[in-house]
Amino acid sequence: MKISYKDFKVGKCEGQKVVDGETMPLVLQPPEPNKSDTESLISALEQSKDWFEQMLIKNSAVLLRGFDVKNAEDFNDIIEAFGWDDIRYIGPAPRTNVYKRIWTANEGPLSEFIYFHHEMVLIKESPKKVVFFCEIPPPEGGQTPFVPSFRVTERMLEEFPEAVEEVEAKGLKYTLTALSKGDTSSMRGRGWDDAFGTSDKAEAERRHAHLHYLKWLPNGGAKTILGPRSLTKVFDGRKGRRLWFNTVVGMHGKESSSATLADGTEIPENFVKRRGQIIEEESIQFKWEKGDVLFLDNMALLHGRRPSFPPRKVLVATCK
Repeated sequence: MKISYKDFKVGKCEGQKVVDGETMPLVLQPPEPNKSDTESLISALEQSKDWFEQMLIKNSAVLLRGFDVKNAEDFNDIIEAFGWDDIRYIGPAPRTNVYKRIWTANEGPLSEFIYFHHEMVLIKESPKKVVFFCEIPPPEGGQTPFVPSFRVTERMLEEFPEAVEEVEAKGLKYTLTALSKGDTSSMRGRGWDDAFGTSDKAEAERRHAHLHYLKWLPNGGAKTILGPRSLTKVFDGRKGRRLWFNTVVGMHGKESSSATLADGTEIPENFVKRRGQIIEEESIQFKWEKGDVLFLDNMALLHGRRPSFPPRKVLVATCK
């Protein structure tokens, strides 16, 4: 599909790569210097919804850069311009609602690396789109790298064909412990009441009946076991690609989580280590600029966060 639309100019950014004919991220800038205001941007987005979504699915990542997006209110207006349904974040990362559909990104220590993941990969209904807005870029570090998920599957099948199919056949089981109360000193410091969206245990159990196992711990926390889950998935509109839609690297062998085969046996260490290396090798390094709005196809891309010095303020919205 030809990349053209009268209200945008196609640009470039640091770290941009072409993967299997797709430009990641596709950079869209104001067509003229006097068209950078948020009102003009929102008008353009409202008129190009279908085209924009096609570009997002085709390229997996689309960056709006050079527009005068100042704050959470502007960001929310951009999100609502598309008419996409909201999907509430469920997971262990500490986050705070800022304005309407806009939340802080993971509030865990900036000094820590956030492992590559598909957003809410363990939940029955994952968001199709994850959208970030940079209000304050970090002075150093703090990139949001992302990875074409199909490349991980391709390379793992090249190196571990039998192991990949064995794990796929058996399925995966994840164990995660949620704290009794929120703790922003940890990347996974969200209390179970915030993570589950209720402080009522019976309601939490009802809402999460799809969990294989939910146990209340003596210290007030909650232990969840999910499984079996698949190793890869194929989604409509993604060229039939087999996507690495799991979170083994992020949960295997961690202090508050684990990932095993569904029958409880351990995943071979060399399998886990090598997939982590491949994900890193395939990663695209995205460096923030003030006012950036980055759209990610959550079905197609893993993403993470590099360590940084403060301040860094990146907000997020998740959409169906």
